[in-house]
Amino acid sequence: MPLYKNKSFLIAGALLCLLFAFLLAVRTGFFKKEIPEYAFISPAEGLAERDTWMKILQHDRKIGFSHSVLSKEADGYNMQEYVFMRVNTMGMIQDINLKTEGRLNPDLTLRAFDFEISSGKFFFKANGEINGKILSIYTQNSETPRKIEIPVSNKPYLAAGVADAAFAGGANPGDVFTLDIFDPATMGQVPVLVKVGEKEEIITGGEKTTAIKLLLTFKGTTQYLWIGNNGEILREKGILGMSLEKTTKEDALNGLSLQAGEDLTKIASVQSNVVIDDPGKLSLLKVKIEGIETGSLKINGERQRFENSIVTVKKESLLALPEHPYTEKSKLIWLYFLKPTQFIQSDNKKIIDIVAKTTDPADPPLIKVQKIVKWINANIEKRPVISLPDAISTVENKAGDCNEHAVLMAALSRAAGIPAKIESGLVYLNGRFYYHAWNLLYLGRWVTVDPLFGQIPADVTHIRFSSGDPKEQLDLMGMIGKVKLKVVDYK
Repeated sequence: MPLYKNKSFLIAGALLCLLFAFLLAVRTGFFKKEIPEYAFISPAEGLAERDTWMKILQHDRKIGFSHSVLSKEADGYNMQEYVFMRVNTMGMIQDINLKTEGRLNPDLTLRAFDFEISSGKFFFKANGEINGKILSIYTQNSETPRKIEIPVSNKPYLAAGVADAAFAGGANPGDVFTLDIFDPATMGQVPVLVKVGEKEEIITGGEKTTAIKLLLTFKGTTQYLWIGNNGEILREKGILGMSLEKTTKEDALNGLSLQAGEDLTKIASVQSNVVIDDPGKLSLLKVKIEGIETGSLKINGERQRFENSIVTVKKESLLALPEHPYTEKSKLIWLYFLKPTQFIQSDNKKIIDIVAKTTDPADPPLIKVQKIVKWINANIEKRPVISLPDAISTVENKAGDCNEHAVLMAALSRAAGIPAKIESGLVYLNGRFYYHAWNLLYLGRWVTVDPLFGQIPADVTHIRFSSGDPKEQLDLMGMIGKVKLKVVDYK
């Protein structure tokens, strides 16, 4: 069977990465608040202890539950939350477990946190503590712990406690807050806009109650929260048809099907107006893009041109590539993309050893790339995972989807002296365009490479919306459920 026909369940990777990053940002995120001075004067006086169970729904079908506990302590508050979800990605059922504990000061500012997400044998851990103006974060994927230190000008608040903070601060309809939320891809802060809406009557647990509506806008996507008179979250509504509703413990734990809900990957994908029989044979693709703001996206450049809402993708040629492409003249183009990063650990001994065993220093860059792609395909099992991908964890776990393949390809390429970026966007498969990730390598000119499917160069149905490092993938959050594509020409 052709390789292209075998890839259907693997292209879920980019979407899983976005889902993971969104969950991590919301659950372990922190923010500093830019609001009127009257807020957060004495939150402890009005904040009660509570124990809340919620059911998680996807288009009204139960796919999980959450349990959160807020308790008072001598030096502030303790917030604990456990989330379980059973999700369907390309027909593969995956159970996700998230655990968060936040230790808060009396004014609800964050003092320390612990977070863990696991799915099968894959897991990610993070714990952090604030000392003065520094937030020290320790992360761990597989067996590789790391430390990141982030300067914070003001004590942050835990994003999982945004409802408590808003309630305790006396938020009124019409108030608008600017938050800096923790971005797991950059281990930094990105802005989130919070708007306080009008009070609404909603039905929860079979009873009618009055709730305050909050709107959180993050990376172009909006999360809705309804909070009760005591600051408790009664309902949440987010991306991909997901929502949470307050319920009893019995209702939260019972009635969960062994089958997950609708396929998240297919829900997020985009219907094509044409059927493309063999994408690998195409030399050109023209697609009209509608429904999204493109100003912040990396939609124009290299093999891809964007003009008057039309993306034109041309397949690169591998002919006449220079044997020694890294000249002083071109240095500014590629130098940055030789450097190791938090998730592309090209200076790690394991990565360097693989390159040494796989390639010859005298090999032309294209030959090195071909050998690296061959090694990845022979040694990394192709299967979807839910984690924050990095090169070392991929080597240790010997498995991954498009994200793991892309970060590993970038790390091995950089270690071999080949500048590498990670790109993400949409790729065509069986009448639809799905979220996907791949690479862009500098071989005298930038060439698109898909290591998961062994394509050098990648076929023209790879439509790029972000390019650079893994952190750029979060720019795709605002596209989900909004982007519309129309193929206007292909040959």
